[in-house]
Amino acid sequence: MNLLPALVVIVASWAFSTDISMYITQTYKLDSLGACQGISYQQGRIFLYGDREVGVIREYAKQGDSLVPIHNEMKLTLNGKNVINHPTGIAFNGRNEVFIGNTIRLNKEGTLWKAMIYCIDWKGLQQTGTLDGNIINTVEDDTCIQGARPEYVKYKKKWYVATADYGNKGNEVRLYDPAALRKAAKTSDAGVLVKKFTCTPWVQNLKWVAEKGVLVLIQNQIEGRKWRFTYVDLKKSIETGKQEVNKVVDLDPADELEGFTFLKSISDGIAVTSSRKNNVHNIHIQW
Repeated sequence: MNLLPALVVIVASWAFSTDISMYITQTYKLDSLGACQGISYQQGRIFLYGDREVGVIREYAKQGDSLVPIHNEMKLTLNGKNVINHPTGIAFNGRNEVFIGNTIRLNKEGTLWKAMIYCIDWKGLQQTGTLDGNIINTVEDDTCIQGARPEYVKYKKKWYVATADYGNKGNEVRLYDPAALRKAAKTSDAGVLVKKFTCTPWVQNLKWVAEKGVLVLIQNQIEGRKWRFTYVDLKKSIETGKQEVNKVVDLDPADELEGFTFLKSISDGIAVTSSRKNNVHNIHIQW
């Protein structure tokens, strides 16, 4: 009797398990960020960004179960003017250019938005502490519906800059060619938009999990409230044109989830919210 086919099925079932759970292990407050808008983990370094009196990025170090500032603060200003006033994503992969998103509300009702993506000299920004001399290119994200949330993803061995919409209809995840994005004036320019697929509403940020081929949609369950993490198979979603969901995880807090990142291990992460208190949450992830 040949047992190999059965063994293959068992191994495949284990490898693509969708039994993902997430638990908050600790909650605490970090100040000086205004309303925190996201978090970026970069080769052992941790950056949180928010919309204080100006857009700001601050670097932190993990000490025990907490984050502590290491006195590296970047103001997203140009000639003293607040330019990236509402940062909503930092795309970093350690190889290509760094892109930072900015989502601008144009009316009080929140029905009109403008999204911008900035190609940044990341090392220069850290050295000088402002955008002066460190903006490589400015791109209007005119193919978006509501907001820009850049995050690097890999599809068929090539890097792309993914972004997504926040609103409640017509939402998409779009993949941009980073080389084209570096030179474009608008994301509707030829060669910028490469792939896209539809997704569910209220996406605040994105996180790529290379080990799993998964893109995490960091979402609210309703507009501006309650936490949701949607684990999407990137390859299948691109091929079908709609999000192909491995798992949806809803957590209890009722405030506005803004960002999330895994740390050195994909079993440990940090979620951030725009709350004035209790805005940072350590998360354990069970795959």
